Amino acid sequence: MTKRAGLIGHPLGHSISPAIFAAAFAAGRIDATYEPWDTEPDVLAARIEALRGDGFLGASVTIPFKQAVVPLLDATEAAATTAGAVNTIVHEAGNLVGHNTDVAGFARALKEDAGFDARGKRCVLLGSGGAARAVGLALVEAGASVVYVVGRQPRKIEALVLTLKPLTQPGTTISWAYWGDGSFLRSVAEADLVVNCTPVGTAGSPAAGDSPIEATLIAAGSTVFDLVYNPTPTPLVAAAQARGAKAVSGLGMLIYQAAEQFKLWTGKNADVAVMLKAAKDALAAD
Repeated sequence: MTKRAGLIGHPLGHSISPAIFAAAFAAGRIDATYEPWDTEPDVLAARIEALRGDGFLGASVTIPFKQAVVPLLDATEAAATTAGAVNTIVHEAGNLVGHNTDVAGFARALKEDAGFDARGKRCVLLGSGGAARAVGLALVEAGASVVYVVGRQPRKIEALVLTLKPLTQPGTTISWAYWGDGSFLRSVAEADLVVNCTPVGTAGSPAAGDSPIEATLIAAGSTVFDLVYNPTPTPLVAAAQARGAKAVSGLGMLIYQAAEQFKLWTGKNADVAVMLKAAKDALAAD
């Protein structure tokens, strides 16, 4: 029987995940499909419940549901529990288990794609949602000296900081600021690493063509990591490069975390090169 997996989020817009997983399943000779499941918030619970059916491998979870799905699952593994966010659901004999492959995906992309070692560095996170939780956890585990969270929703910022603080080792400080205030401006200008964890700049979104921060705030010699991957380059990546900063998009993170999902669903290692080619082809055709 052909198995099913898919992407749960709203809106899904220009997701290239179906192309990536189609290539991965074909390369791995897995009889499975991957579908975009645009899900309104009021039917999220029903969508999750449907995954208990025998024909499902599980699902990927994206904005805005990475935290909302947690209470709908039977269990969460360590990284998802620690981050308080789930981006992967695995069907296990009728039970639904939440995982977070964003943590490992970001850590690998930061090292391999950006060539950045966060140990002892000042890092700024733009945003405070599920993606920011995974990135923050990865930076804490990497030994960053400062993890500075910036956002527009005080409760979400404070919740994220309270989640990360107990996990920090000596030498790591967690702090936060409201978007646009003086401490925010200073933190970005002084950062070794700026990570955009918001959807601002995503193709097909209301904020397409926008950068989450003014280019003048980006320091030459800093590193900018934009979790947005479509378009290529993103407005933030283009602005950072023009300022003399090193900048990468989230395409590598998308592929690496998807490879982790593939392994969780199938028990097999994914062909990362095949997945990356499919992603680039999909972006070029968009």
